[in-house]
Amino acid sequence: MSAGGRASCLAGALCLLVLVLDQATKAVVEDRIAIGGEVEVLGPLKLTLAHNEGVAFGLAGGGGALLVAITLLALAFVVWLFARNPARPWMWVPTGLLAGGALGNLVDRARAGAVTDFVDLPSWPPFNLADAAITLGVALLILIYLREAEREPRRG
Repeated sequence: MSAGGRASCLAGALCLLVLVLDQATKAVVEDRIAIGGEVEVLGPLKLTLAHNEGVAFGLAGGGGALLVAITLLALAFVVWLFARNPARPWMWVPTGLLAGGALGNLVDRARAGAVTDFVDLPSWPPFNLADAAITLGVALLILIYLREAEREPRRG
């Protein structure tokens, strides 16, 4: 298998893993915690069931179809970046994280019209595993491109 084929398989597997874990954790929380209910976990970490019509961390609430369209465009852009050079070292990781997170939240929107959030930290809006995967994926994507830019010879 080529390096690009291997990277594509890894990105797909990570996407599927994030999607399954995200949906499973949301199902458990929906089953065990009433809306607005809280469960203390450890120190400041709580689980609180909330439904979010916005994007990650409750931003841009009530976006509806426009929000879904923007999410799909962002997902297409990430897949396009990956497809340009699938063998780029470690590019499969942010691709899998971003795709899995985006799909996890899109499944919620299609199923319930809102995203299920439940991880509650002080001074931070509730979020979910998909939001965490998206955030980590964006950070890793930026890191990959910054490291690549550092290695390029400077023109001048």
